[in-house]
Amino acid sequence: MSNVFIAFQANEESRPIVDAILADNPEASAVYSPGLVKIDCPGRLVVKRESIEEQIGRPFDLQQIHINLVTLSGNIDEDDDRFTLSWTH
Repeated sequence: MSNVFIAFQANEESRPIVDAILADNPEASAVYSPGLVKIDCPGRLVVKRESIEEQIGRPFDLQQIHINLVTLSGNIDEDDDRFTLSWTH
C-alpha cells in the first residue's frame, strides 16, 4: 500500500489542523522540519472539519486548510465535512 501525504507550513494556524489529523489517523506520522510539517499515512488520510473545530473551539470552513497547505500526494475527495487523500477512487 502506498503512502499519501499532506504538508503544511509550520505555524500557529496549522498546529490544530495537524493535531486533528494525527488524532483521527492513528497510522499517520508527522515529520517536523523548519517551516514545514509533513504528515505521511499508508493508503488513506482523512481531515475532518469537526475534529479541527474541536481543536480550535470555533466553527471552521474546511477550505481554510488551503491557506497553509504546501503540497499533498494522493487522489483528493473533498466536501464541506471531510478532505480525504487516497490512492483508490
